[in-house]
Amino acid sequence: MAVQFFDTYTRKLETFVPLDPAGKIVKLYTCGPTVYNYAHIGNFRAYVFEDLLQRHLEARGYDVQRVMNLTDVDDKTIRGCRNLGVRLADFTKTFKDAFFADLDTLRIKRAQAFPAATDYVERMIEMIRDLEAKGIAYQAEDKSLYFRISKFADYGKLAHLNLDELRPSGRIANDEYEKESVGDFALWKAWDEADGDVRWDSPWGPGRPGWHIECSAMATALLGDELDIHCGGVDNIFPHHEAEIAQTESCTGKKFVRTWLHCAHLMVDGGKMSKSAGNFFTLRDLIEKGWTGREIRYALITVNYRLPLNFTLDEGLPAARAALGRIDEWARRLAETAASAQPGTIAPEMAALVEGFFTALDDDLNISGAMGQLFDLIRDTNRALDSGALDAAGAAAVQAAWQRMNSVLRFEADAVAIPAEVTELLAQRQAARAAKNWSESDRIRDAIAALGWVVKDSKDGPKLSPK
Repeated sequence: MAVQFFDTYTRKLETFVPLDPAGKIVKLYTCGPTVYNYAHIGNFRAYVFEDLLQRHLEARGYDVQRVMNLTDVDDKTIRGCRNLGVRLADFTKTFKDAFFADLDTLRIKRAQAFPAATDYVERMIEMIRDLEAKGIAYQAEDKSLYFRISKFADYGKLAHLNLDELRPSGRIANDEYEKESVGDFALWKAWDEADGDVRWDSPWGPGRPGWHIECSAMATALLGDELDIHCGGVDNIFPHHEAEIAQTESCTGKKFVRTWLHCAHLMVDGGKMSKSAGNFFTLRDLIEKGWTGREIRYALITVNYRLPLNFTLDEGLPAARAALGRIDEWARRLAETAASAQPGTIAPEMAALVEGFFTALDDDLNISGAMGQLFDLIRDTNRALDSGALDAAGAAAVQAAWQRMNSVLRFEADAVAIPAEVTELLAQRQAARAAKNWSESDRIRDAIAALGWVVKDSKDGPKLSPK
């Protein structure tokens, strides 16, 4: 089965065919964070989906060239640095560093490039000058430059908009608009006092770029005029991605993006996430509550990206912890049985489940179908281990298959060092068992449990695992 995606532009499931003549290179652009605060779990729902996308494409043999931008100049970042009385670069660095740390916590693979908007202002100016020369950009009375959407016939087709509906509401006075049309969007914003010392020189006077032109400049600078896939949340479809298409294609004369993928909103406990509702969480908030990065990753990744995700602390995260515990125990049993054996031939019925995992992901990243195949493999493998039907070579073959699957999921257990105190207690317990002092053995087992570790006795000796 070929890889297929639901393209936001066509609103259809389309077979994925890369632009690369050899069919190997995939140019992928993903909208990154605006670095004015710590990213929240709604942001990370999109970033985890994009990580799954990249990892599956790579598992299918594609060379993914991925770029994720960092929006470090806009109204929010300017307001933030001015409120603190610090330079824009110093203000945004705090949140850039935090973002990269969060990516590592969630096991999100680094993009090949993370361009910051402030490093590409000259390119943005070049694109705006090109649009102005073509009569598509114009300078308004406030000295800002705007894009004439009337000059781009396909404007609105990504969001499937009726442009006649782009009307100002009765609450907005007409004299507040200095644009030719209410739908025209800013390419360059003229400097005003609220911007403080955040400004760049341009042919139109001092100012700063509009949000939309930032992504067009960075994407084309690093990936070229044409992209295979562009991702983001559904809230980016309009106006951001619509504007990207219009300004980029007006500059290049080429189709900007082959496939558009957008993930649905994340809700928390059935409602929109908001600080006033008390259900607004950053990754750090959840880590402080005792959840791990991989548990949060599991909760964010195991609902298809196009479906709304209801994130719950009392159900979703405990379910993620339980599911990962089941995977951990299965992986532990495989490792014990395989020992140092070389992989043999995997049983045909198990091989079918492994291939079913990847085939499900070929179908618009059908993660629920893929997870169903994984848990069927866990069930069948455990039965074979229980009956003694799976030997060391067979277990090693399943291990190798799991490594392939996990290269996409990244659900492996964190490496945990066993404290010296626990190791000493385990030795004491073994001595008590050798002396058939069962009460002392039980007492020590409980002491080990109080330290957060579980002892399981096996034919090969005691096995320790964290609770």
